Amino acid sequence: MPDPATHSSTDTPSPTGFAGNGRRVIRIEMAALQAVHDRLDDAFSQACERILACQGRVVCTGMGKSGHIARKIAATLASTGTPAFYVHPGEAGHGDLGMITDADVVLALSYSGESDEILMLLPGLRRQGNLLIAMTGRDSSTLAREADVHLDVSVPAEACPLSLAPTSSTTASLAVGDALAVALLNARGFTADDFARSHPAGALGRRLLLHIRDVMHGGDEVPRVGEDATLAEALLEISRKRLGLTAVVDAGGCLLGLFTDGDLRRTLADQSVDVRTTKIASVMTRGPVTIGTPEDATAALQATLAAEESARSGNVVRIG
Repeated sequence: MPDPATHSSTDTPSPTGFAGNGRRVIRIEMAALQAVHDRLDDAFSQACERILACQGRVVCTGMGKSGHIARKIAATLASTGTPAFYVHPGEAGHGDLGMITDADVVLALSYSGESDEILMLLPGLRRQGNLLIAMTGRDSSTLAREADVHLDVSVPAEACPLSLAPTSSTTASLAVGDALAVALLNARGFTADDFARSHPAGALGRRLLLHIRDVMHGGDEVPRVGEDATLAEALLEISRKRLGLTAVVDAGGCLLGLFTDGDLRRTLADQSVDVRTTKIASVMTRGPVTIGTPEDATAALQATLAAEESARSGNVVRIG
């Protein structure tokens, strides 16, 4: 424990010193990304072509910090149209190798290219006939030499001042993994709708997958009265169905207008209105905005907001 008598406040970096160190790290990692960017070549294109031709999945693997990056690459690939998953190399050596089929492409990450846990898997993968794509920082390493395609992710320097903690190198590997995923996404013609299907619980998935038919009321649940009904009869229908509005329809069931709680408040502001004798057709909102059931709910909301804005602006279009 430091001696309080010898401990000085100058031993702790100032806020400016912290920020300076942070900027230094980012500068080093930016230089690393630039180096990888400038070096991206035919090997990257070959990796994309091999993965596109794959009839199975992309199996990502790596040990330590490289394993964390491999896991993230697998997740990004899977969510952007390229089936992928992560296998821990240590567990693979104890049975999980059976998760990899002969139709799969293996993407192995090891900056040194000499990780024992990765190299131990190579004979089994070779016997099975798996295509191997390696991502290393040394093109002379064992893993790079054994790979069918080698992606060079070497960096000028680690951001760690001790050159021990993987920093720039993991950033570079992650960026190349993202580049693979996005290049494959473009090649597959992957769309926002495709993305939503693999993210049903996310905000984007809910926005793109939720359709009018999923949230609408139909059949007998919908309040409705004829155009000859009185305001009192319409209020009774609104109360019975508890939706805060009623449709007004003709004899054939076609929509003529809507009468909502908002319409009711505006109507009652007129002291001359008698709810028992006033016809609903005289106080309803005619020609309401409608949208088809196959449409997405976001489009319906946008149409509603646009119609309300038109009404506030004094235009003819209104919505209840």
